[in-house]
Amino acid sequence: MKTPRTAIRYTLHVTSYKLRFLLVVVERSRNTAFFFSALLLFCFSAYGQNPNCYRITFSDKNNSPYSIGRPEEFLSPRAIAKRERFNIPVTEQDLPVNPQYIEAILNFSHEPSQIISKSKWDNSVVIFYPETESCHGIISDMLNHLSFVIDTLPVAYYKLPFRTEEFSKEKEIYQPQTSNSMLSSSCDYDYGKSIDNIKLHKGELLHKAGFCGEGMLIGVFDSSWRGYDTISFFKPLYENGQIWGTRDLVYGINNIYEMGSGHGTFTTSIMASAVEGKLIGTAPKANYFFIRVNSPLDCEQLILEDLWAYASEIADSLGVDVVNSSQGYTTFDYDWQNIYLPADNDGKTSIASRAASTLAQKGIVLVNSAGNEAKTNWKYIIRPADAGNILAVGAVTMNGEAASWSSYGYSSDGRVKPDVAALGEQVWAINSAGKIVKFPVGGTSSAAPIIAGLSACLWQALPQYSAIEVMNLIRQYGDQANNPDDRKGYGIPDFYQCYLDHYIGVHENEKPEVSVYPNPTTGQLRITNYELRILEVEVFDVFGRKQKAESRRQKAEGEVVVDISTLQAGVYFVRILTEKGVVNKKIIKY
Repeated sequence: MKTPRTAIRYTLHVTSYKLRFLLVVVERSRNTAFFFSALLLFCFSAYGQNPNCYRITFSDKNNSPYSIGRPEEFLSPRAIAKRERFNIPVTEQDLPVNPQYIEAILNFSHEPSQIISKSKWDNSVVIFYPETESCHGIISDMLNHLSFVIDTLPVAYYKLPFRTEEFSKEKEIYQPQTSNSMLSSSCDYDYGKSIDNIKLHKGELLHKAGFCGEGMLIGVFDSSWRGYDTISFFKPLYENGQIWGTRDLVYGINNIYEMGSGHGTFTTSIMASAVEGKLIGTAPKANYFFIRVNSPLDCEQLILEDLWAYASEIADSLGVDVVNSSQGYTTFDYDWQNIYLPADNDGKTSIASRAASTLAQKGIVLVNSAGNEAKTNWKYIIRPADAGNILAVGAVTMNGEAASWSSYGYSSDGRVKPDVAALGEQVWAINSAGKIVKFPVGGTSSAAPIIAGLSACLWQALPQYSAIEVMNLIRQYGDQANNPDDRKGYGIPDFYQCYLDHYIGVHENEKPEVSVYPNPTTGQLRITNYELRILEVEVFDVFGRKQKAESRRQKAEGEVVVDISTLQAGVYFVRILTEKGVVNKKIIKY
């Protein structure tokens, strides 16, 4: 019989955090009066409400009804296509948590309980018991009697009504809410004053080259998109089918457009807006999926890190390309949840940080705000900005200097953090009232979406690179890549120069003149250049996969007809090899 560990673990987590806090106080202060004041604070501070939500970790995925040979049961076609494109294997880590184990812990007690979060990568769930009085004993018994339960951790106290409907489906597959309307191939915008948002990165030149995020899917993790679905500036996004769906992970709300300050409205507008002459986002033609991971009621609890990890897995199952997370965690409302210090910012300790590090392995670029903690007691980066293989974004002022409040790096294990930096104050955005405003008060929440949107555009231009390679390129093109520090990391990236140096084929001013028409088309394309011989024509989808298309040469030397009538409607790229180089053209098939 196993020895119950729950009560010990619960006490040690609280005590360990508080003792470590005292040691830090002792080490950093020689003032005796201050030390004894801190000691009294330790002795008399309340533990807060007892937990009624626990993270239950399982030992294995034995006898799972899911199989790595049937990924379509838990990954979308887009996600599977990405795995094939980058040779990313489907492994046991991708299998959902064993539903038999979930059923067993739900049925373990006669008390009502339910699952409110899951993590297949961590092989854990969060279980909620409405009655705190019996919760602790039930969790102890569960650990003692269920052989597949190997760990428990209190993560929240919720005072909420018991929910009777089904928690969620394992198969997180969503389709666009409407079919894609025709998007202009032009990216030559009038930015108005919002040019300030991206000019540090020469992002407007990347747009002008034709890369505005079209075909890319950006997942946004935030707390509230209040008013987003009714604000007139965003109406074209819904009409064009660029909003692919939403998911609310915060218990008991189930509508991301309600409640809260509209923080997600603000951050998303920095990427998605296309208001000529006023506000152009960093990825105005990308597709978007919104996932609420934070409470809009300013309730900070450890369970939010579980929800963040769960959102990461949803993003992976959808086939998301880039995630923008202007969210992060340091301390929480109840003492017993404060189990981490800045010394734990190693990218491995927190469940959110572990999930963040996993995203790149699944072919996703994660961009996370570094935090605004430089002038607080915490001082350092927030979680999961400490994760490996992500872009943690610090904030700079208009003159490129590190913002005084932007969190310090490095990670606790010595890695460069933040990774890069972007404008974090005086940023133009749209608020929840539908007003275009320039926010005088800054935050890395503003800096992250600038980098996230431009990362999507760069990856659109350089589809031959993996997620990890794209992030490495962005770091390499930072203005202090040769001398990174703990405020701006590798510096302010030059996205346009990165594009120029790595774009496949020849650059715009060197391209031979080739005509591709009609575009859009319902069936046949005519490709002409009567001064050069066309050697080869290939058609690729937005995932970089070569498509079957019949081509035949006309009697004229420089004319080829390509039949794409059998292809599905959508966006494609035509690669045309001529005697003087390669030309890439974007086409739209009705």
